[in-house]
Amino acid sequence: MTISRRKLIEPQITPFYHVINRCVRRAYLCGDDPYNGKNYQHRRGWIVNKIKQLAAVFCIDVCAYAVMSNHYHLVLKIDTEQQQKLTQEAVISRWLQLFNGHPIAVDFLKEGQIAAEKQQALSTLVAEWQQRLGSISWFMRCLNEEIARKANKEDQCKGAFWEGRFKSQALLDEQALLSCMMYVDLNPIRAGVTPSLEQSDFTSIQQRIREYQQPKTSTKQPPSNTAHFQLLPFVGSEHQDKKAGINFSFADYLELIDWTGRCIRNDKKGFISSHQPKILQQMGITSDAWLEHSEQFMERYANVSGKWSQMCAFKQHAGGYWCKGKSASHQLHPS
Repeated sequence: MTISRRKLIEPQITPFYHVINRCVRRAYLCGDDPYNGKNYQHRRGWIVNKIKQLAAVFCIDVCAYAVMSNHYHLVLKIDTEQQQKLTQEAVISRWLQLFNGHPIAVDFLKEGQIAAEKQQALSTLVAEWQQRLGSISWFMRCLNEEIARKANKEDQCKGAFWEGRFKSQALLDEQALLSCMMYVDLNPIRAGVTPSLEQSDFTSIQQRIREYQQPKTSTKQPPSNTAHFQLLPFVGSEHQDKKAGINFSFADYLELIDWTGRCIRNDKKGFISSHQPKILQQMGITSDAWLEHSEQFMERYANVSGKWSQMCAFKQHAGGYWCKGKSASHQLHPS
């Protein structure tokens, strides 16, 4: 039975979510379509460019992304603190970047004030828009609608471009977040699309590696086919007053994903590093358990991932009683 999105996405429980959307009717986001001989590589750029635009408008941070041939993955964080701090002017200004605004809101933005009898209507509009600016459902709606319209126009056809509503998974803790980000970042390598992280086009790991290397190399601009935008940063053990981010250093994450990627590649099955990455040691997770999760994250969980007790509580909050992933959860949370 389908569960209401309001129950599956609850920022008060966790701000982190993994979302997936897939094409229908053999539609291709990128690459060569064997049925009609056309190449749709440019559509991957559509996705990344739109994510870039929406990340600047919504109070939602992008932790990871991967755009594949007929589907894409996003790991998102809802920034409720930023959402609550938005002024009326900021809310209206952001919303008008996406939609045609109500005349009252447009007049207020132009004049800086509005008649007293229209103030209540303006407040109602702003409250509604402010709530939407922190909504993953609205984020995905804006993303999917534009891509579907452009693809249908290009294909000279009508009808659904996506197979249905997007799927979402709540990530309840750091283990679930890191495991899911690893799953997303390694998608092209597991699919055999690319041999290395650096060559994984239209993925967050390629963007992070290039940004990490940029100060150490020349000031050469990134390739025009990749739209760079600010991903949620790794903050490691930095001071708490600094910008919020993912509570590990990027160096540790890079070591972990490189080690994981080399271990799951078919041509290098026997090559496993003699020492485990710092992140795994800190969490007490075995290398075998981590490798299984990096390969089978989607199969092991349904709508939520995290510590088993928290998963059950989340499922009850959503109105369900059966929760998938008990053994997988115990592997990632041994204590």
